[in-house]
Amino acid sequence: MDVKTLCLGLLTFGDATGYEIKKAFQDRLSMLYDAGYGSIYPALNKLTTEGLVSCRTMAQSKRPDKKIYSITLDGQIAFLKEMERAPASDKFRSETLATLMFAHLLPASHVSKVIDDLIKSYEDNIEVLSGECDMKQSLSEKFLCGYGIAVKKSAIQYMQDNRHLIEAEALLGEQAAE
Repeated sequence: MDVKTLCLGLLTFGDATGYEIKKAFQDRLSMLYDAGYGSIYPALNKLTTEGLVSCRTMAQSKRPDKKIYSITLDGQIAFLKEMERAPASDKFRSETLATLMFAHLLPASHVSKVIDDLIKSYEDNIEVLSGECDMKQSLSEKFLCGYGIAVKKSAIQYMQDNRHLIEAEALLGEQAAE
């Protein structure tokens, strides 16, 4: 799914400014997709040009005019058609896990710290998600929030149960280098 489609989807919840859409990517969609202003505004401009989104400006005193985006009927139809297609396979990227792939080349203390930091990051994320899950507006958002917590908890458990494998590889790499 691309940024354009997600912008359309967010606008099904109601009219929004570019800032509010960016905030939704940080909050509501944070587990699903990462998008910044550099991709959101071009997507909104293209959607407006295609007639899938309309844009009106609201004057503000001592500030630039605010652009407010709304999904059009054509936009709703296009969004629903996109939602009916089979989703592409999920993609997962992790710099941390990519680093751990080369544990045999790293000091064991560094590998342990990388794992500890990842566990801490996941624990912090679980804490934030746990506080937010009850505040989610829709059942689908509650489902996704719970899913995110379950995935992070499972990952933590796996790392705690199996970290010895990768730490041992780092130790063996250190011994081989000596």
